[in-house]
Amino acid sequence: MSVDLDDLARRMDGVIQGFKNELSGLRTGRASASMLEPVTVDAYGTTMPLSQVATVSVPEARLINVQVWDRSMAQAVEKAIRESSLGLNPVVEGTVMRIPIPELNAERRAELVKVAHKYSEQAKVSIRHVRRDGMEDIKKAEKDGASKDDTRVQSDRVQKLTDDKVSEIDAILSNKEQEITQI
Repeated sequence: MSVDLDDLARRMDGVIQGFKNELSGLRTGRASASMLEPVTVDAYGTTMPLSQVATVSVPEARLINVQVWDRSMAQAVEKAIRESSLGLNPVVEGTVMRIPIPELNAERRAELVKVAHKYSEQAKVSIRHVRRDGMEDIKKAEKDGASKDDTRVQSDRVQKLTDDKVSEIDAILSNKEQEITQI
């Protein structure tokens, strides 16, 4: 009996990579096209990433331009940006949106730290879901006749993997927090 630890680790690494991508969208004072990566738009009856309905560019340090490809999508893109947790207010000029990046004040920095914590909690929950899948496989094997000692060893391995990945998320969050709060 053996649970596939490599598969569980791969899935947990995928969660961590997604967490890193979400954090890259949190700005630290400069405009960046990656800031808008977490934004999804309700388009054509489905939810799509912003990058699939518009071009995002950064013409200067404190401005992001979003060029919507389909004029009928402009309003949906504007709504998606406004309702994202990024706190941005686009100025719409036809199919082009100019998004000024405000200076980060202490209040905004605290808000960004809260958003980073929310992303971290979502990632931890996803890690726990992967752990649960591994534990269910172990329980299934125990019902199929695997010894209690084997299942105990496998459970401990899955738990250690989970603990390692959660502490990795905490370390990434701590680094991002320092990046956000430094002036």
